[in-house]
Amino acid sequence: MISCAMRRTLVQFDEDTYRTLRQRAFREERSLSSLVRDLVAKGLAANAGERRTHVRQFASVRAGRSKQRPRAPVSERHDDALAVAFRR
Repeated sequence: MISCAMRRTLVQFDEDTYRTLRQRAFREERSLSSLVRDLVAKGLAANAGERRTHVRQFASVRAGRSKQRPRAPVSERHDDALAVAFRR
């Protein structure tokens, strides 16, 4: 087993995706975190040769207050905000 530093992050899933992930983790007798790490690593490896799209508005994330306007609360509607930025 290779030891490496881990970083913690928060990922939000819809109910169906979460249920499917939990069922698969249970079937494979492993943690949900381990399953998600492996799936993300495989997805990144499969897309390694693709050109990355950069959205200037989301180049950095910082703490603080913002004017959330129609997408409030952003913590729950961040995917909608990102989709709007990609369409510009």
